[in-house]
Amino acid sequence: MAEIITMPQLSDTMEEGTVIRWNKKIGDEVLEGDILAEIETDKATQDFEIDVSGILLFIGVHEGEKTRVNEILAIIGKKGEDISHLIPKNKEKKNHQEIRDDKIINEYEKKDRILISPLAKKMAKKIGIPIKNLRGSGDNGRIIKRDIQQSYDAYDNSLLIKKTISHSSMRKKIACHLSISKFSSPHYYLFSEINVDKLIEFRKNINDKLSLEERISFNDIIIKAVAKALNIHPDINTSWNKDEMIYYSDINIGIAVALEDGLIVPVIKNADKKSLSQISKEMKDKVLRSKLRKIQPEEIEHSTFTVSNLGMYGIESFTSIINHPNSSILSIGSIMKKPIIKDAKIIIGSVMKITLSCDHRIIDGANGSSYIISLRKFLEDPITILL
Repeated sequence: MAEIITMPQLSDTMEEGTVIRWNKKIGDEVLEGDILAEIETDKATQDFEIDVSGILLFIGVHEGEKTRVNEILAIIGKKGEDISHLIPKNKEKKNHQEIRDDKIINEYEKKDRILISPLAKKMAKKIGIPIKNLRGSGDNGRIIKRDIQQSYDAYDNSLLIKKTISHSSMRKKIACHLSISKFSSPHYYLFSEINVDKLIEFRKNINDKLSLEERISFNDIIIKAVAKALNIHPDINTSWNKDEMIYYSDINIGIAVALEDGLIVPVIKNADKKSLSQISKEMKDKVLRSKLRKIQPEEIEHSTFTVSNLGMYGIESFTSIINHPNSSILSIGSIMKKPIIKDAKIIIGSVMKITLSCDHRIIDGANGSSYIISLRKFLEDPITILL
């Protein structure tokens, strides 16, 4: 008997999912344990492992499309099995299929198929030209590069700037998450400039003793310093609740990582108890898997403090929106050379600007300032991080 496979809830906050890729096509045999599809949730892209065996008879959501949790995703059953009674009416029109001579033919897609070369299709998508009404000059009316170029030359430029792209699940989650934080948490900002001459020398001395793969980044040192300073100031490692303030015993540092269509915040848990090498190795792994959308939901949850570093983009300083439910977030700017005063003399030194965004419901100005003082001491004399 055929079984309906529904969109799974792959995270505790997931309401809908987008099918990024099907690993099987209609008519293929699937076995229990196979990865049926890759699904994008509001947090990451995950493999969907099937728990039944049979023939893939029906696909209810095409690649790039989304549907809500528990809506029909696919139907798996026996070869040649009649599944018409299992297909929702709203899916029948879109996915009209029939089985003939043991082959499943998608008549709807065949009828509406547009003959277009891969290059022409890529060009049309990039510049926003609709291909449905184009007449191709290639074999059998195939749309080719020349047709797209001619259409572009004649296209009204005012229409080209009106391209729309549907929000991904991740982008919608980011928008909701940050809107809640910005409009519910009264933000204020503390700015500071740190002399990082010793920090640069500290990192160089460590990396001179390590292989290329083992070398630590400035971000690794900052994570450790942030965690050590939170040990001294537990009032910063907190969250606001309706009736109470939550003080966390664990120090879990979230690191904002940029993706093509948004950002993700992998978490280094118990960062205060880990060595620089451990932090560095874990960060490299999590950043890579974040960009490949292979990071697991539990690896981006339960942060108690967040760091956002745009120094690699040449940004001098900036402010960040607090990563709810944290009570603060640290923004890191680029390292710059500038004149500084040392021992009553003007010399050229290296400085880095930081900004601490605080939730004023929990963290008062004096508390936030005290935290920055402790953090500055660690970064200006980083050997103390190891003590």
